[in-house]
Amino acid sequence: MRLLWLSALACNGNAHALLNYPHFEEWQEDFEWLYHPLLPSTHAFVEVEEGIEGVEILIVDGTLEEGLVKNRLAYNELLARYAAQAQYIVTVGTCATFGGIFAQGGEGRSGLHFSKERRHGRFDDFWEKTVSLPGCPVQPEVLAGTLSLLRLGEPLPLDALHRPKYFYAYTVHDGCTRNEYFEYKIDEHRFGALEGCMFYEHGCQGTFTHGSCNKILWNGVHSKTRAGTPCMGCTEPDFPRETLWRTSKHMGIPARMPLGVPRRAYLSLAGIAKAFRIERFERPMMEDERG
Repeated sequence: MRLLWLSALACNGNAHALLNYPHFEEWQEDFEWLYHPLLPSTHAFVEVEEGIEGVEILIVDGTLEEGLVKNRLAYNELLARYAAQAQYIVTVGTCATFGGIFAQGGEGRSGLHFSKERRHGRFDDFWEKTVSLPGCPVQPEVLAGTLSLLRLGEPLPLDALHRPKYFYAYTVHDGCTRNEYFEYKIDEHRFGALEGCMFYEHGCQGTFTHGSCNKILWNGVHSKTRAGTPCMGCTEPDFPRETLWRTSKHMGIPARMPLGVPRRAYLSLAGIAKAFRIERFERPMMEDERG
């Protein structure tokens, strides 16, 4: 299947992440790069500007900006030309999907279809064939897996933001190794520690962030929460949030509840959990106990 990768305001993080896909060499045998900014391609960017044919999947990377020019042509003009030609459009990363970090730096910046959670409508003609893959960056398994499913013509259930449910139906909290600490309301005040939850004090957004980070580990090894760093919610429309690293509270209660959990039910469960005294949580997990 023939791919065209167009970058707007981007850091190349999504492209570099794809290069770390463990099965990249075998995977790309099923695809032809008509153009990619980092990989050997059949066309130079100058040729892409002049016009090429055969684009089956258009990959959009980076924040769109009104008036942005790539080499000689307006980026939005280039994008619209190949979006009309492509069978599918895939937005890679949160910048291309919702605006992301680069949208914080000026007016007229957004994702392909969204400005944060708001649909702006500028490319609505292409909405039905768009698949959204947010992440900062997107996990390589998510990108490679989605492209393979599109190539094979397999069903691809999408959520309301057009994210594939195979990868985004879960929350980052699902599969987190710290879930037992979350259940008993035991927080951890030291970044990098192997125990404790980071929801109550350190602003971990895993309970309301859609993603597979604790199911598909980065480099097959880790995730933010497994390494002792709070989830930053990078797959969500409101990323980046202003309250990273701390949990906003009202009278000691987190201002934002875990996804789908009513406040009254949360308070009841929290009260019960706090009543437990669990001996094995009374001292650090890695404390040496030898006599």
